[in-house]
Amino acid sequence: MKVYYAIDIGGTNIRIATFPVDGIQPLHLKKISTFGKTSVINRLSQLIMDQKRDDEDVIAIGIDAPGPVDSKNGIIFSCPNIREWVNLPLKNLMEKQFSVPIALGNDANMAALGEWYFGAGKGFHDLVYITISTGIGGGVILDDQLLLGSKGLAGELGHFTVVPDGPLCSCGQLGHLEALASGPAIAKYVAAQISAGRASVLSNASLPSAKDIGIAAHAGDELARESIQRAGKYIGRAIADYLHVYNPSIVILGGGVTQSGEILLEPIRVAVEKYVMSPVYLEDLLITTAQLGDNAGLLGVLSLARKNFPDR
Repeated sequence: MKVYYAIDIGGTNIRIATFPVDGIQPLHLKKISTFGKTSVINRLSQLIMDQKRDDEDVIAIGIDAPGPVDSKNGIIFSCPNIREWVNLPLKNLMEKQFSVPIALGNDANMAALGEWYFGAGKGFHDLVYITISTGIGGGVILDDQLLLGSKGLAGELGHFTVVPDGPLCSCGQLGHLEALASGPAIAKYVAAQISAGRASVLSNASLPSAKDIGIAAHAGDELARESIQRAGKYIGRAIADYLHVYNPSIVILGGGVTQSGEILLEPIRVAVEKYVMSPVYLEDLLITTAQLGDNAGLLGVLSLARKNFPDR
């Protein structure tokens, strides 16, 4: 039986799924911790070996990873949570070891592909996908093509400057969207306001998580609601810029922070309308949430592997 492997490398876990030539229901799915007694690259290799079955013929393997990825040449320039992965030629290493073609992509780009092929973006031709979680990433599809750029580094939507000389971003620059509206950014704002004397049910938490803040916001905590709505305003302002640059017909919002629902989405819509330079950009525009959850990246690299290495 011919199959594809799809692998999602995260800062906490590595997941691998076996898929048939057609369809999106995995035949087998396994998850391991990213870090352990052996190196991450060795853990990845062992995971692939453990996934192999005698009655299955692997056509290709799709792999996604966070951080700057040169998908054309199969190189991971850096990986935020795996410090030793600098200029790692992962495609070449894996192809030599397993004698199977490798398709490699950035995790947010792959999530965009997954939502486009199988989720909220199905049937659209021009799409912007934004994931709002520990960081903020994204992917852009124009005229039915994933936008990659000369080195495969396009789509870093969390690193648009929203507030010049604003808070420090994880990348080292100031005022990026990620520094203002990611889960940790929301938590830092709440902690700072509590330190300044603001009342909140979260006052006893040294640094509440974005999930804690979302729960508190839905329970009516004023500071929690304010922090999420503030993030929504910044996201909406950035989306207005994305509309000017890419002119999509759909904007898809994924990631854990979107679980806040309308508390986040309503200020996003208000800010988009406020900052867009012409209402023509809003005509027939859909702003919606992602459908595939944690599986978006897996399904994205599956679609990439199928496209690059079709069954023959």
